Amino acid sequence: MKQFKYIINGNSYNVTVNKVEDTTAEVEVNGIPYKVFMDKPVKKQVVTVTRPAQAFNTSTGAAPLVTRIASIPSGGAVKSPLPGVILNIHCKIGDTVKKGQKLLVLEAMKMENTIPSDHDGTVAEIKVNTGDSVLEGAELVILK
Repeated sequence: MKQFKYIINGNSYNVTVNKVEDTTAEVEVNGIPYKVFMDKPVKKQVVTVTRPAQAFNTSTGAAPLVTRIASIPSGGAVKSPLPGVILNIHCKIGDTVKKGQKLLVLEAMKMENTIPSDHDGTVAEIKVNTGDSVLEGAELVILK
């Protein structure tokens, strides 16, 4: 499920994409459900992971069962790890934060989850308010 906000000809639209299969998408626009039919099937995203040379055991040539994959830089955005509701915001614009410092509290599945900073920086923008519902991957706080 993904959420988008659009402004078209001065009108605001909140669009939620609930399900996409082949050439059909189930969406909600400002709370009204629609079925959207597309000309071509949606392309599936393919992710290729390459292992660094040191991940292999050079003596046996065998790859380990578990490899550590480096995190992809988030471009300054701290994103929601799961869908939920923002309970508390523990930072404000201009605050200097350290990696691991609590920025927000997110309620998901009736549990409170602390959302920490993923790197050192200064809070440039807070994109959510207390009580907002967010989806997985939604930008919560922008750090510089």
